[in-house]
Amino acid sequence: MGNMSRAAEAMNVTVSALSHQMRQLEQRLGYPLLLRQARGVAPTQEGRRLLDQIGPHLDAINEVFRPFQARRDCVLSISAVPTMASAWLVPRLGRFVAAHPQIEINLQSNQLLVDFERQLQFDGAMRIGDGRWPGVIAEPLIDEWLVPMASPALVERMGGIDAKPLSEWPLLGDPDGEWDRWFALTDAEAPKRYVAIFDDSESHHRAALEGVGVALGRVTRAQLLLQSGQLQLLSDQRLKTAWSHWLVYPERSTSHRGFLAFREWLHAEAAAYREHMGEQR
Repeated sequence: MGNMSRAAEAMNVTVSALSHQMRQLEQRLGYPLLLRQARGVAPTQEGRRLLDQIGPHLDAINEVFRPFQARRDCVLSISAVPTMASAWLVPRLGRFVAAHPQIEINLQSNQLLVDFERQLQFDGAMRIGDGRWPGVIAEPLIDEWLVPMASPALVERMGGIDAKPLSEWPLLGDPDGEWDRWFALTDAEAPKRYVAIFDDSESHHRAALEGVGVALGRVTRAQLLLQSGQLQLLSDQRLKTAWSHWLVYPERSTSHRGFLAFREWLHAEAAAYREHMGEQR
């Protein structure tokens, strides 16, 4: 047994309008589709057979048109790399939600770049790179800095931060040769070998957390570990990476009021973070 009121509400039309449309369809087909009773409506045998025939096609059409449906200003879809989302964006997101309670945020963490031409559901993304991505508007947020960091247990085992030159500590290598830049910056001799090498920053930081060795860690991505004391910085000096964090979005998002509010908030948060870190823009 069905209910015309609930069906009309789901379709965002009035009951009378839905009833009129159904009667027009029945007149066109030449037979009734619904049994109208005191407690509601039920499909006739012909109505059920028609639904079985056209239902799958309606679902397919709906899926095709879903990406082209008008974006609501109160729904916001953002993509961000997992480490940046968890370490930097999510701890601050509560302030945006408090300031804009009417906006629903869909945050998706993924290492893959969003293709805004095909993935029309996304309004913007946070990326790390040099800012040169075709077909999008790219706005710089914050720089990324490298600093040697280690677990408190490893620091204690080595006798303290200043007990030995850094080249004598167990160091976690990186495939980009950033340690060579670090030792050139500090005018010190680089070690001949590393205890382990990782090809992603997540494993690099995790190994440092477990006391395997010293990571030349990304300060922004390791922020939560540093604030909680699970990792310690071993130097006051910082090495700027070639890549920075950016907000990117397609031209269509400039008319999305929810995204524009998020963009303004995000730039304010980035400015506050840069000031806290003593960075200049």
